[in-house]
Amino acid sequence: MIKENLSYLKEALTFWNHLTEKEQDLLVKNTVPVKYKKGAKIYSADNECSGMLLIKSGELRTYILSEEGREVTLYRLNDGEVCILSASCLLKNITFDVHIDAEKDSEVLLIDSLALSKLSSENPHVENFSLGITADKFSDVMWTMEQILFKSFDQRLAIFLLDEAYKNKRDILKLTHEQIAKYMGSAREVVSRMLNYFAKEGIVELNRGTIRLIDKGRLKELIKTNI
Repeated sequence: MIKENLSYLKEALTFWNHLTEKEQDLLVKNTVPVKYKKGAKIYSADNECSGMLLIKSGELRTYILSEEGREVTLYRLNDGEVCILSASCLLKNITFDVHIDAEKDSEVLLIDSLALSKLSSENPHVENFSLGITADKFSDVMWTMEQILFKSFDQRLAIFLLDEAYKNKRDILKLTHEQIAKYMGSAREVVSRMLNYFAKEGIVELNRGTIRLIDKGRLKELIKTNI
């Protein structure tokens, strides 16, 4: 493993200093760098349990599929985050099928599931790390379900647009209506209809492949009350 990847491994895994030299050696020998192209299918119920992914750069999306084939995004992961559901075989009582795709060209470090399982069974710090990440992601999933079940679509779209602007530190979002529908677990027609309404109200400006937020104050108001 090159020095850069080893340094990243030590930084991302908070349990590193609690490993013995033998355990550290096992981890290093079973970690490989992997690059995924945008759109690559990384994990699904049909794949074998691959292992834990440490995201050096890029973006991964975790989602489930409805019986009708509609995608419901659970959460997205970016630089510096850890993907644990790709090692779902290590997690007890995970009974739903998840899919993981690369939303952008991504570079990750993949820790083999068998090595991770061995370390987790022998070292409580490794197990606690995995359980902590799982708990955090479960919180994200519950937030997503809450949005879908209890928020009106205009509120959900307002939250989504503001979150994207905050995350990207810009008010011009490079997103298509199809992408937004995929992220929000909705139909493209529904997204387009609401965005067109926002545009007529002077809240956003729509251009090909981009959305510019004009009145974020109105979007914040929508989160509290319906249009």
